[in-house]
Amino acid sequence: MDLGIAGKWALVCGASKGLGWGCAAALVGEGVNVVMVARGREALDAAAEGLRNEVAGGRGIEVIAVAADITTAEGRAAVFAIRKDFDIVVTNAGGPPSGDFRDWDRDAWIKAIDANMLTPIELIKAVVDGMAERGFGRIINITSSAVKAPIDILGLSNGARSGLTGFVAGLARNPQFASRGVTINNLLPGKFDTDRLASIYQVTADKTSQSIDVIRANAAKQVPAGRFGTPQEFGAICAFLCSQQAAYLTGQNILPDGGLYPGAY
Repeated sequence: MDLGIAGKWALVCGASKGLGWGCAAALVGEGVNVVMVARGREALDAAAEGLRNEVAGGRGIEVIAVAADITTAEGRAAVFAIRKDFDIVVTNAGGPPSGDFRDWDRDAWIKAIDANMLTPIELIKAVVDGMAERGFGRIINITSSAVKAPIDILGLSNGARSGLTGFVAGLARNPQFASRGVTINNLLPGKFDTDRLASIYQVTADKTSQSIDVIRANAAKQVPAGRFGTPQEFGAICAFLCSQQAAYLTGQNILPDGGLYPGAY
């Protein structure tokens, strides 16, 4: 299927690895020019070079790497100094640490909210009017399945990402955007085989003295699909949400989790 987005420009955050990388790879595969941003320069440069060589394939697709912390004003300025207007924006920030809520002070909460709620809002604010003026825009926020099924040790993530979800629910339905070709949706990943998942299981391993391999195997068995998802699968869903075909889909929370969420709604 031709998604109709070749030649568009996308900003993908947290793009050096994991789910952000999966989204960047899928968009480059569709002929989209991508600005990749992440904090770690070495991993980011390697990821960008890989996409240029292995996915772009000499088709004239631009893949630009910007090593910056997108959660800071300086990081966002560095990105928008490269390019001001984007047709597609994928917001994504590393999840806050897991743990016991009794151990989180105000600074921990502010940091979580800043990265996982306020930063996406700042990025949306920077691009959404231009998208509406041009008559096309796709904003995808990578949040978490914990928005629908909160996880006790991920309280910082539960709170901050739920705040973003509420904000997006209102903004996406604003006619000044929805009627002018701009869609805003959230992707709520379940158990995907990423460094983030490994870090969560490492906490469990440290507490229980079980090996992380045993913990991973038991967790995979809980998923009806019988396995963890891959960044490539996640990226393919993201690319579809960015497509011309998804123009009538906005304000939604898409839950790719291999069937783990037990609810009917």
